[in-house]
Amino acid sequence: MPDNIALFAIVILLLPMIYFLLAAPAFLLVRLDIAPVARLLRGMFNGYFLALAVAGAIGTIATAVDGRMTLAIGIGLIAACAAWSRRWFLRQMDAQLDDRDDRDVGDANAAHRLRRLHWGGMLSNAVQVVGVVASIPYIAVAP
Repeated sequence: MPDNIALFAIVILLLPMIYFLLAAPAFLLVRLDIAPVARLLRGMFNGYFLALAVAGAIGTIATAVDGRMTLAIGIGLIAACAAWSRRWFLRQMDAQLDDRDDRDVGDANAAHRLRRLHWGGMLSNAVQVVGVVASIPYIAVAP
């Protein structure tokens, strides 16, 4: 019989991940040197990491109360990584947006560096989704 709390925790964790997996590639179709598009991308990263950290915290608490400490630690690590990544990505994005807005020598490469951050965020999310989905058969069973 499956463990409902563990499945709940995984589903709540996968929601922001799958949203980002579906929404982020749309930004590959637009130029990031357009200020509103770049700010929208920054907002999407901000919301994604914030939602993932909150979902991870909820999942961590739920599985810890259920007594599945190994799973709670794993989900907690994902939440902590999301909180750290949020600060790092937003700081990097802000630096690129400032470079582009200053119209100085770094302006030509700012959109390219912003695109690389975008690809890195999508790759990071894809790796996490694969890891979480691959672990479902191991955690969905009763302890």
